[in-house]
Amino acid sequence: MSKIAKEKSVISLMIKLYCQKKHQCKELCEECRALEAYAHLRLNNCRYGDAKGFCTACPTQCYAKAQKLKVREVMRFSGPRMLLYHPILLLKHSFVKPAQKA
Repeated sequence: MSKIAKEKSVISLMIKLYCQKKHQCKELCEECRALEAYAHLRLNNCRYGDAKGFCTACPTQCYAKAQKLKVREVMRFSGPRMLLYHPILLLKHSFVKPAQKA
């Protein structure tokens, strides 16, 4: 599985957890579905590809301000809870190397 595919999986799980807990939805609500689609689009177009690190440490910020703030909110909420729901995935995700400069 490519690094981009893994990142998509992680962001999808985090958004799903956020939506379930904050919006009390079994399936993603429209707002969360749109955020997931946006995050996947940005990952698909990442200039660093499999050499990417965390987006927050990336020298090239590609998220629009509103989506960046929403993703940050989702990650702050879901990150600690991932330890309970997906502990192995969280540990694997924690060892991502920083992005390489293009």
